[in-house]
Amino acid sequence: MCENCVARHLLPRPSRRSLLGLGAALALAGGMAGGVSTASAQTASPADVPTGEEALKRLMAGNARYVANKPRHRDFSAGRAARASSQHPFASIVGCADSRLAPELTFDQSAGDLFVVRVAGNFVNEDGLASLEFGAAVLQSPLILVLGHTRCGAISATIDAVKNGTQLPGHLPALVNAIRPAVIEAQKAGAADMLEAATEANVRLNVERLKTAAPILAQRVAEKKLTVVGGVYDLATGKVKLI
Repeated sequence: MCENCVARHLLPRPSRRSLLGLGAALALAGGMAGGVSTASAQTASPADVPTGEEALKRLMAGNARYVANKPRHRDFSAGRAARASSQHPFASIVGCADSRLAPELTFDQSAGDLFVVRVAGNFVNEDGLASLEFGAAVLQSPLILVLGHTRCGAISATIDAVKNGTQLPGHLPALVNAIRPAVIEAQKAGAADMLEAATEANVRLNVERLKTAAPILAQRVAEKKLTVVGGVYDLATGKVKLI
């Protein structure tokens, strides 16, 4: 990524202080872009960045292959050298840290295709937001998918904390506080299945946060350079349902 590109996307009004920040951004861009690209046909290059809608279709087609147990056969070692020079992910994923959900497998994509942020409960905090801004503005990823999943332990623990006042140890209350608004929304709706309703509410709330996250993401959404959607992965079937 050239200096002008980074400056245009991340530092629209340079000052002496911001120029120092630009140097750090360039170093970060070089480090992050250097590790996970691929030369496979599935990975977008700067010349053929898809639209958000096209990127979503590509993800869902990959999920259909995954569900049918008909993944594409890839030689990951063949593209390793090319992945060392740059990355061009066509989609960013906000996923849960759950070990049963691996986005590259779920969507049948290669290394370098997806820019993934994971945290238990698939919510967006400041660090995650900064990563997604980098993915959108610097790496030019046109799509962000917030991906929840069935039987989420973080959602279940938050429901227990909200309903029963259960106190969790260590730093776990931070997860509860982040997910609490979704549980409260599901409660107000009188949901029969609290876990399912809270899981979907959590996805929707984080989609809306990303759509309106100023200054970078909200501007790209307004300019139709970025699409933000949500989905839920079914652990039993492997299928992703868009919500």
